[in-house]
Amino acid sequence: MEYFIKGNDIILKREDLDLRQTLDCGQAFRWEEIPSAYEQTFTGYRGKMPLTVSQDHDRIIFHDTSEDDLRDIWAGYFDLETDYSALKERFSEDEHLKRAIEFAPGIRILRQLPEETLISFIISQNNNIPRIKGIINRLCEIYGGFPEISEMGESDEDTLSPLRAGFRTKYLLDCVQKVNSGEVSTDSIYDMSLEEGSEYLKQIKGVGEKVAKCVLLFGYHKMDAYPIDVWIKRVNEQYYPHGLPGCIKGFEGAAQQYLFYYIRSNGV
Repeated sequence: MEYFIKGNDIILKREDLDLRQTLDCGQAFRWEEIPSAYEQTFTGYRGKMPLTVSQDHDRIIFHDTSEDDLRDIWAGYFDLETDYSALKERFSEDEHLKRAIEFAPGIRILRQLPEETLISFIISQNNNIPRIKGIINRLCEIYGGFPEISEMGESDEDTLSPLRAGFRTKYLLDCVQKVNSGEVSTDSIYDMSLEEGSEYLKQIKGVGEKVAKCVLLFGYHKMDAYPIDVWIKRVNEQYYPHGLPGCIKGFEGAAQQYLFYYIRSNGV
């Protein structure tokens, strides 16, 4: 990974990454676009670690971070070592994916923290993005940043009432209880197959097939996970009634994000 330093900024050239498309496509909820002199600037967090990052054309500018953090944390978080050009060329064998990729060629799958992803997608159920972000922001206010599940061990409904999360509060508490008791080990999921991981996560109340696949894709980078929500259900019915195209095998999750962004933006 080549980069250069200018003042307090670390700058690298990276095609196939568009911050807006990647950070605002429904896979993460802790990023906000802010005004700046650049084409795009976002501020957000991975766990409790903050970052401000900008983009001008193919230049990605990491502000006020160290070279070690870039190499050890943010390069992985933005999946900078994966060859998305090769993936997109492969996916473009399918006419529908080709159209979706041309519409939003800069999407990448973020490598998020598993526990943060699990909590976030429990909160996301039957919810819209502004409300999801509001609940997560209030969660961070309670704990001084996005908490590890171990930090939530003493939580109860009174503790979480400021979240205004509704029925999801009981799901969150069940998750906290099962993880902290050892009934569910978030570390063990790394070594599981997609289906094993999905069934394992579904032990937690409120975690169904869609939430489990989102957690496996965005939190564990299991790229064969293909979460199906109302948008992707329409895609499957109208574009792929006879099954998904073979060109996406093993990387169904990346293909899903291109399709999801395209369909959500344009309708079917």
